[in-house]
Amino acid sequence: MRRPHSILILFCLASGLVLGGCSSVKNVAVKKLADTLSQGGDVFTSDDDPELIRDALPFALKTQEMLLAETPRHRGLLLATCKGFTLYGYAYVELEADRLEQTSYRAAKAERQRASKLYRRAHGYCMNAMALRFPGSEEGLLRDPAATLAAATIDDVPLLRWTALSWGARISLSLDQPEVVVDLPVVRSLLERAVELHSDYDFGALHEAMIAVEALPETMGGSVERARYHFEQAERLSGGHRAGIYVSWADSISVANQDRREFQEMLDKALAVDLDAFETERLANIIQQRRAKLLLDQIDDLFLEGFSEDEALEEASDRPADP
Repeated sequence: MRRPHSILILFCLASGLVLGGCSSVKNVAVKKLADTLSQGGDVFTSDDDPELIRDALPFALKTQEMLLAETPRHRGLLLATCKGFTLYGYAYVELEADRLEQTSYRAAKAERQRASKLYRRAHGYCMNAMALRFPGSEEGLLRDPAATLAAATIDDVPLLRWTALSWGARISLSLDQPEVVVDLPVVRSLLERAVELHSDYDFGALHEAMIAVEALPETMGGSVERARYHFEQAERLSGGHRAGIYVSWADSISVANQDRREFQEMLDKALAVDLDAFETERLANIIQQRRAKLLLDQIDDLFLEGFSEDEALEEASDRPADP
């Protein structure tokens, strides 16, 4: 049987009353609910049913947005909402766009546009949290990210991480928009500062994120050597239990180098990850394994004549010259 004050709280929330004594009860209830939702991420990330999470996340996210309308300065809830929209955008919208690529360019494009909007929304919530933690950070990050983040502490690492991930995800889908791509150095600064503060955070999560950043062309600040360092660190810290490490390397470095054999090996490692070995990463690993299978299905489209880059060059050199 529910206690009387619990029934009163539910009544106030349901009816929207804001007068008299009920107003203060409502404020307390909203704050408590915001606190609870901002700390309940493992309920989603440890689940083994992606379809259940796909159906549940929209309601959860809209509930969080409703609460943020009442408590817009709740940093924990801002971060949780940023994380939730980023996860939903990648796992259920961008991945669907990749799946549709083979059959309908128009449908795939529409899904990517939707994913981009979700990432933009996620980024907005993280930036609101950043502004509360680091006043003036919206302009400061663009002008001098190192100085803006100098005051960050180890407690800020989750915020730095998800601000970078939501921002970077949007950039990755906007490579034809220079006004968006120009912010890429800020993403790097956020992740590098997070690594400085807590290199082994979340069993190598930051190093995993850095693989994609360093996989960019050298003209955009990337470095295969640094990418390999972050790959090795992520693999070591996770014990090889993060499928995303191998998917990220295959999708970026292996494809760029046209190394089909390495691509296959990396994705096989991703598919071999034990889903029960790393409970809080179970959902992420399932999603990344789905991405691995999708990439393997596309292997003949990603690699020139089925050869690695060296093999392709060797094959070309053995061909007779054109008459």
